[in-house]
Amino acid sequence: MKKDLARSPVTALAVVAVLSLSAAPVRGQVQPEGGGVAMVSLEKYKAKKSGPTPRTADGKPDLSGLWGPDPNLLGDISHALKPGEQLPLQPWALKLTKERLSKDDPMANCQPSGVPRMAPYLWKIVQTPKLIVFLYEANMHSYRQIFMDGRGHRKDTDPSSYGDSIGKWEGDTLVVDTVGFDDKFWFDGVGHPHTEKLHVIERFRRPDSAHLEFEVTIDDPGAYTRPFTLFEHSPLMVNTEIMEYFCSENNQDVSHIIGKGRTIPE
Repeated sequence: MKKDLARSPVTALAVVAVLSLSAAPVRGQVQPEGGGVAMVSLEKYKAKKSGPTPRTADGKPDLSGLWGPDPNLLGDISHALKPGEQLPLQPWALKLTKERLSKDDPMANCQPSGVPRMAPYLWKIVQTPKLIVFLYEANMHSYRQIFMDGRGHRKDTDPSSYGDSIGKWEGDTLVVDTVGFDDKFWFDGVGHPHTEKLHVIERFRRPDSAHLEFEVTIDDPGAYTRPFTLFEHSPLMVNTEIMEYFCSENNQDVSHIIGKGRTIPE
């Protein structure tokens, strides 16, 4: 099937890797770590007006809607830390991050993005009282299920890219607890790793109709020396929809990807 190249995840990753090799940025130039061409193509769909937080019949914030990606979760998740903070990488994890190249990025090779990484494309929340579903346009048309019926984590779950997620409301905040990850996906385009010990707590809030705010606490004693928290947001998108797209179809970009998404400081 044909698809606008501006909304091709692999094309975007290729742009990230190639442009990162250029010299100092020109003022006004689209920076690759921010999603490049793909992010620019979404600007016209951002909601121009905001109103009160919508609510469901039971009074809970209604998170349903079509959302744009957070650029801080594309190239380097350290951009989503509080100013002045650094990722508490263990030595082996830092070494691996420096060695990884964009052509080996699982997402560039049509694998799921995992958590908390985003692709520079739309995603949708479908909310019901007992189940919340995240639908992702990018790559393999992926999804996440967040069970809201009071169950605990499954004991026999196989490790996966999106893990096993259970949720609850704490006031107006949706708290999502996820375990059961595999160690295959990268946290970002730079290549920050994780292990199967990964435990993620996400806190979602909708302060008004046009914005979604969320905090992601990463706890992975296999790769990091302590837990850390990322601070993120997504804008409401209007007058568009997620598109059917399968990255594996006619994927010709990987052989052209060179270098890293961003140089890792020594």
